[in-house]
Amino acid sequence: MNFLLLTKLTQDIITREAIYFWYYFSILFGQIFPYWILGITIGSLISVFGKNKIHHLFSNSSYLPMGLWGVIPAALLGMISPLCMYGTIPIAASFAQKGMRQDWLAAFMMSSVLINPQLMLYSAALGMPLLIIRILSCLICGITAGLFVHYFYQKKPFFNFDGFKEPVNRDTHPNIIIRFLKNIWRNIKTTGLYFLMGIILAALFQRYIPADSFAAVFGNTHKGFGLLMAATIGVPLYMCGGGTIPLLIAWLDYGMSYGAATAFMVTGPATKITNLGALKIVLGMKHFMLYILFVMTYALLCGFIVNLI
Repeated sequence: MNFLLLTKLTQDIITREAIYFWYYFSILFGQIFPYWILGITIGSLISVFGKNKIHHLFSNSSYLPMGLWGVIPAALLGMISPLCMYGTIPIAASFAQKGMRQDWLAAFMMSSVLINPQLMLYSAALGMPLLIIRILSCLICGITAGLFVHYFYQKKPFFNFDGFKEPVNRDTHPNIIIRFLKNIWRNIKTTGLYFLMGIILAALFQRYIPADSFAAVFGNTHKGFGLLMAATIGVPLYMCGGGTIPLLIAWLDYGMSYGAATAFMVTGPATKITNLGALKIVLGMKHFMLYILFVMTYALLCGFIVNLI
């Protein structure tokens, strides 16, 4: 009798928890799914129809007498480039072979690693204020990286692109519609699992983490410590931009400050494991460590300024 009662109680608890989990999951899924679909669609459009034009525009800009001011369009073009870092580095290598300035390359690569058109649309789910903050922080970070390389590495090399060649374009099907659909499917396969994992983690977080405890760490009460923690957890937690959006939504609902969210959005993509592997190759150990220091310092400073505002 006691065993039957225990079994019944266990079943009731599991059923109740499953209902709670589905409640949080369905709300988060409904919030983010439209932005995910829109991001994939727009990202594929740019990748199939605009990627080469963006890169040709950047390559041709090397002939324009913009000087140091060129870091601004370089950072902007990096933000709208749909390539991941492993795709960006060979492109940057081809630019370097054509005589592209190092500071322009630094601005292009830094902003490219932080954001792309898909991530911009995913981030719209966070609300307009954070979307604007994310875009501006990525742009300024790219420009700042370009200025850093210009003033400290004007007469010595910062990058080593030996062995990198421009990647082969996979969007080559003669039928333009099929080419577009294949790109969409590839993006779904790349981001879909991370998208679902992010929603599952966020739903579990909302169910089992006390809001007061989280707000005490990442909210406005302990801003400095919250910024440091947010910048630090961005390193191990960030696997895919789309997968972190559900987590950020849950964290913001629980009292995370905009500054802490900003710090996380900078260190996350900048220290993503796959990105670090590619950057380590082209930077070397010394410049790689400078890169990590630059990213962490910028993230904390940016988060501090956002919290002040």
